[in-house]
Parts: sequence; structure tokens; C-alpha cells
Amino acid sequence: MLSQVMVEANIVTIRKLSKVYQQGDINVTALNQISLDIRAGEFLTLMGPSGSGKSTLLHIIAGIDRPTGGECHVQGVDVTRLNESELADWRNQNVGFVFQTFNLIPVLTAYENVELPLLLTRLNRQQRRHQVNTALELVGLGDRSHHLPRQLSGGQEQRVAIARALVTSPSLVVADEPTGNLDSQSAHDVLGILQTLSQTADKTVIMVTHDPKAAAFGSRTIHLEKGELTN
Repeated sequence: MLSQVMVEANIVTIRKLSKVYQQGDINVTALNQISLDIRAGEFLTLMGPSGSGKSTLLHIIAGIDRPTGGECHVQGVDVTRLNESELADWRNQNVGFVFQTFNLIPVLTAYENVELPLLLTRLNRQQRRHQVNTALELVGLGDRSHHLPRQLSGGQEQRVAIARALVTSPSLVVADEPTGNLDSQSAHDVLGILQTLSQTADKTVIMVTHDPKAAAFGSRTIHLEKGELTN
């Protein structure tokens, strides 16, 4: 078992984490006995070739996939031991998600898309409005709140997605190839926002990327190869 001191020292503490997928009669090892510590406020980037296990690791940390073995403590909670209901509640309260596809609802405005996670909380309308406007201002879209996704550029859509990830004030933001569908300038802007969140907004950011230029925005990069850490 992990000591209480170790749990409190890191926002993420992983020990001997493994994930094996079964494809017919074949077992495919996605993660093999990984141990890793992530400090609060880090902007950690995960790199590796396709199939290296980087997205699997990200998804386990974020509580959207389960390991085959090992421990994954996030803010002192071993997320591998939570049942489905507990895990859903934990995700809603602690993790913001940003993906390559923006996943915005096309008939809702930027404001309404960002507000969606708050509809699961007990906040009243005025409290929700304050948090939505704060999140949109943080990503530089305070003047685009009433625009539909089709009225925004790709970079602006991803910034709306980041605002939606931030609106519940999570301590951990996970991003899976967040610049994969963006042009270079939009990608630079989005990465700058994630970097600022880590440096000045007390957020821990974990990002999967295949792009060394994107990884350079992080404070630390780790590499995976065939389910194992290589550095």
C-alpha cells in the first residue's frame, strides 16, 4: 500500500499499473507495470508511437478506463477501486476533459455548451452564469458566448471545449491530442492556454501528443514504448 505521505505529495501516484486487452485468443498488453508520480501544477506531456499506451494511461488517470492491475491514486483516491457510480461522481468533480474532436453540441451556443457540466450540480442560475463567463473569459472568448459552433473557427471551438473542461473548477485537466485538428496558429493558441492553466491557474495538465512542438509547451515530457516508460 502507498504511504499517506506519498499520496499527499503528488496529485497522481501510480504504482505497477498494467492494462491488458483481450482480442479473441490474444492478450495485448497496453501498459506493463508502470510507476509514475505527477506533481500538482505540472504540465506533463505523454509521447510515444501509436499503440504505445499513452492514451490508455491518460484514460486510466482520468477514470474513463480501468486497469488490469496496479494502483492509480489521484488526489489521494485510488480510482481503480471506485465503483461506476462513485467514479462518475469523482470525474465530474475533479477532472476536465479536452479531446481532439471538440464534441460541442451544434444547436447550443458557446455559453450553453460550457454550461452543460454545471447542470449536473446544485448551482443556481446566477452561480452557473458566473462560472461560465469566467471560463469563457479565461480562454479569450467572452465576446463569443452567444455564437453557435458553426460560427466559430476550429481554434475557437477547441477553446470553448477547454472552457467547458474548466467550468467545474477541476484540479486536473486531461487533453488527448487537443491540437490534432487545428492549424498551426490555432494550435499554438490552445497550447498557450493549457500552459497558462498550469503556470498561473493552479491546474495540473496531462496531455497526450505525437507532436514534439506541442510537447515543448509542457514542463515535463515522458515517453512510452510498447506499454513501458522509456525515460
